[in-house]
Amino acid sequence: MKRGRIIWGITGILLLGVLTDIKYNPNGSMARWIERTGTRLSGDAEPESRTDGPAFGRIAQSGGVSVAEPMTDLMVEPGTFEVSAAALPAGGYVYGTLDDAARQVYNEIYEVLMGHEEKAAMSTLDSELLDRAYKAVCADYGGIFWTSGYVYTQYTRGDELIELEFAPQYTMTKEERDALQVQIDAEVERILAQISDEISAEISAETAGGETAAPDDYRKARKVFDYLSSHVDYVVGAPDNQNIISVFLNGETVCQGYACATQYLLAELGIECAVITGEAEGEAHAWNLAKLDGDYYYIDTTWGNSTYTNKESGVSRFINYNYFGVTTWDLMQTHRPNDYFVLPECTATDDNYYIREEKYFSEWNPDAVGNLYREAYETGNSAVSVRFATKELYERYRSWFIGEKHIADYCSGISTLYYVEDRTQNVLTFSFS
Repeated sequence: MKRGRIIWGITGILLLGVLTDIKYNPNGSMARWIERTGTRLSGDAEPESRTDGPAFGRIAQSGGVSVAEPMTDLMVEPGTFEVSAAALPAGGYVYGTLDDAARQVYNEIYEVLMGHEEKAAMSTLDSELLDRAYKAVCADYGGIFWTSGYVYTQYTRGDELIELEFAPQYTMTKEERDALQVQIDAEVERILAQISDEISAEISAETAGGETAAPDDYRKARKVFDYLSSHVDYVVGAPDNQNIISVFLNGETVCQGYACATQYLLAELGIECAVITGEAEGEAHAWNLAKLDGDYYYIDTTWGNSTYTNKESGVSRFINYNYFGVTTWDLMQTHRPNDYFVLPECTATDDNYYIREEKYFSEWNPDAVGNLYREAYETGNSAVSVRFATKELYERYRSWFIGEKHIADYCSGISTLYYVEDRTQNVLTFSFS
């Protein structure tokens, strides 16, 4: 992405680097007692190779059963995990992609986390299945802020593996969690009330006070995107930046916090949404998959905050919609999701921001585009973005408005103009502040 500033007769263009998200330390490993920490973080690493003998534990005898015993006492008697029907989650997108065995473990993990239980025996002996189910729960429930990962213990009888125990790594007590949840609930209630008021005002203005319909998913999701992109700062090293505390209570986070908060708010509004992790432009990253009005789309709220990629540009903060409601093809130009789950092929475009807001152009119509820029300039909007169907069309419009300075034909009296280029998505943004 590029951005520049025009003072008539002088043009400057600067290249932009992309900030990276915090990465967690690699997992430690033992023979039969494996500590898994930080598995909620974006840029998740594969566990190290396991050795044949315990590295930091000892084989002990307990009731005639050989177990690998860590130096910290996490042993319990082997047992059978039973999930209460009342505690079962409704299940999100990722839950729906799992097979029956993985769903069972998913439910077990969910109950342990919701109950703030110290540890529990799982219905599986497969540690990889356990890890996949844990990641699935975290993807479907961005509001889990009280754990940073988990530890599992494998129990053996001779050479036979007989039990797998799951123990979350809590970052706070149940009492501390409950107190924070009260604060988060109050802030979320305030945000949702503000969003509701804004949507009602928009619909009323569009219908001139006539009969109104209920807001669709697009409008609700866009308001969540708008709020988080404009009210939450991207700050590397922000406290609690891997969960929603950083967003709702501190107002500063990194990509994982943005993605978790987006999932949390959309779920509150009845929209199916999951947290997706992987890489973007070679750096660890997190974003969302959301089902809007019957179709799946990708949303990257982090990149919606223009200061993430334009902090030193001189352009005032604006909402960057380039990754709101995009297809798989659009996403894959810059993002690479991890292969933890099966993801849908997103092909719908109706709820893409530029198409929905009629700011997408597939033919040469400089007056229509110029009038969009003029409206923003005259109404005092800080920035307006337009997307073009092809790179050739993008270059033609760029040359017309910037190279030949025809922007002055539509923005009377303008003497200084900042602009931001996204040549990957063929989006040209003008900033008038």
